Amino acid sequence: MNLEVLPEPPGRAPDLSDDFAGPALRDDVWIDHYLPHWSTPERSRARYDLDADGVRLRIDEDQPDWRPEDAPLRVSNLQTGNFSGLAGGERGTHRHRPDGLTVRTPAGTRLLWTPSAGRIDVTVSASLDEGSMLAAWLVGTEHLDPRDSGEICVFEIDAAAIGDGASTARIGIKAHHDDRLRTEMIEVVVPVTASEPHTWTVIWGPDGTVIGCEGLVAGRFEQAPGYPLVLMLDLFETDGRSADGSTYPKSARVHRVLGWDLTPA
Repeated sequence: MNLEVLPEPPGRAPDLSDDFAGPALRDDVWIDHYLPHWSTPERSRARYDLDADGVRLRIDEDQPDWRPEDAPLRVSNLQTGNFSGLAGGERGTHRHRPDGLTVRTPAGTRLLWTPSAGRIDVTVSASLDEGSMLAAWLVGTEHLDPRDSGEICVFEIDAAAIGDGASTARIGIKAHHDDRLRTEMIEVVVPVTASEPHTWTVIWGPDGTVIGCEGLVAGRFEQAPGYPLVLMLDLFETDGRSADGSTYPKSARVHRVLGWDLTPA
């Protein structure tokens, strides 16, 4: 990991600040479904709890797969916006699969916090539960142009990659359907026990993308999507239901999110 220190945050209050301390999830910021237009509400809906330590994302034993075609894959996700076209169509946020996603639950356009450039600091505790992955992504809304589909992968942390004092994560850029970008993903080892609270930072704009962990630069990329992006915070179970039901719920925590919208005027 690069020992370069991350830049200081902007010298003003963040545009988005949430420690999830309220009695309910803020509906002015978060949609508690994972890409709901490609699935149905009972499958896309997140399982979570709010308490003094943030939001605990859960995978419950009775939780259905996100789509029957993708089984085994269960997700609890919070996202700051969404777009979809009409039922049966192919327009929608995050066309991330090559096997012909079509709209099942039209959701229209709901853009709650979708900057085209900015900075986000997100403090999390990843899951140690077998088969789990915690991730934070910024993905193109696609509501203006289907090419606006690029992704900044702030981090993806598999439970099996968490060590005592050092953990491995995937970070970088995914082009998806945006031919102005190129996929550029790397694995980094960060000096944290990722199951304990730690902070990831992403700074992106016309000069590129910087991703860091605990105040240090983890990766620099010369490219960045230049259109509205949705922040997605996800807990995945990817290897099927555990045979021993006592392992449920599988869980991870998001303690705090700070965001600055630096979209050029």
